[in-house]
Amino acid sequence: MPRYSYMGRPLKAHPEELEDQSEKLHKALASAGMGSRRDMEQLIADGRVTINSLVAKVGDRVKPGDLVKVNGKVIRMGWKKQTPRVLIYHKLEGEIVSRDDPEGRPSVFDSLPQVRSGRWISIGRLDFNTEGLLIFTTDGELANHLTHPRYEVEREYAVRLIGALDAVQMNSLLTGVELDDGIAKVDAIVPAGGEGVNQWYHLIIKEGRNREVRRLMEHLGLTVSRLIRVRFGPIAMPSRLKRGMKEELPEEEVEALLRWCGMAKGAAEQRKADEAGEAGRPETKRPDSKRAESNRAETKRPDASAGKVGHPFRRRLNSKGERQS
Repeated sequence: MPRYSYMGRPLKAHPEELEDQSEKLHKALASAGMGSRRDMEQLIADGRVTINSLVAKVGDRVKPGDLVKVNGKVIRMGWKKQTPRVLIYHKLEGEIVSRDDPEGRPSVFDSLPQVRSGRWISIGRLDFNTEGLLIFTTDGELANHLTHPRYEVEREYAVRLIGALDAVQMNSLLTGVELDDGIAKVDAIVPAGGEGVNQWYHLIIKEGRNREVRRLMEHLGLTVSRLIRVRFGPIAMPSRLKRGMKEELPEEEVEALLRWCGMAKGAAEQRKADEAGEAGRPETKRPDSKRAESNRAETKRPDASAGKVGHPFRRRLNSKGERQS
């Protein structure tokens, strides 16, 4: 609860209140759009982050009022929770999902809109020769919820093969195939038609391994001639989003995505939940008739202290108006 001075100005919070608002440093930096949590932990371990001019350590916490710098640059932590920005993009073949490329290939970040504070974070990656849905956000925590293996978020692909899968091959994909980095499998696969030797399939995986779909098909002796990601979690690529086009999601869709991820609700939704909670609370026990009558009688009596109810700044305005009248 905020405190006010006799002049009606808000006072600074108690130190213990600030401690309640503290947050892990790597999580706060990720929420500020500086990168993923893992990247921020490495940044802190490298000694490139300071808190109030002191070199930070992994596991440190920050609170409102702390001065945080990354590579000597002040970072605005943004303690007021705002709805993050989310942008969807239909990636082209021949683009790389990286900001730095020694070969100088075109990057998906080249044409993204500017962000005032923080930066765009790609939710997952797509290979150089793969096209389809790519999602960007300014919130590292949201990116972590959608990409971390423990959340098992579905990725749906449309894959065109040179040749067709038989029943044995499809069953092996569903049960698991041994790759160099462990067993990989698909959660679902259905034929989607085709012409001649080119056959389309739709498949779903829950891991984001490097070139996973292509390596699965190569293991079966088949060649992928085209690969398109058509869905990531609850977000499906709309048909209006042609190759090379991008579109920012409206705030209500972003809040729906946050709810789907189990993250904090938006301000409007939280307010509705609070109101619903108050409505569902059990009513207090009614006072007996004599006490109720005395309470009603007290409310009818004029009381000098009644004018002091409310915000002190509003009281001073009211008192001035009464004196002028």
